Amino acid sequence: MTTWTNDELSKIDAADELRIAPLRGDGTPRRPVPIWVVRHGDDLFVRSYKGHDGRWFRATQASHQGHISAGGVDQDVTLTEESDPGVNEAIDAAYRAKYSGYGGAYVDPMVASEARGTTLKLTPERG
Repeated sequence: MTTWTNDELSKIDAADELRIAPLRGDGTPRRPVPIWVVRHGDDLFVRSYKGHDGRWFRATQASHQGHISAGGVDQDVTLTEESDPGVNEAIDAAYRAKYSGYGGAYVDPMVASEARGTTLKLTPERG
């Protein structure tokens, strides 16, 4: 299984936003969208602020593939649903800690059940 390097994890974790471009069925990337990203251990996770109604999230469901860029890291990724309650609690805490400066109006929706149901783990694709 492919993993992130410590340097990649540090750079992406330090970035305020990540740009994600889900891949279309033909393998071409969609337009990149800025979203929040958090680290839990040696893994990176994203969620849709709009829950399942988020356009970028719906696009990921077709191919589970995309391209991300953040903190100087550009990487093709596989996006896998994360439903483990313990992991999701840790991700909630990571969102609260990393983005606390934005206030509850933005953070609360990211830890609500609608967004929690869209938690995706990012795994690098090495070619």
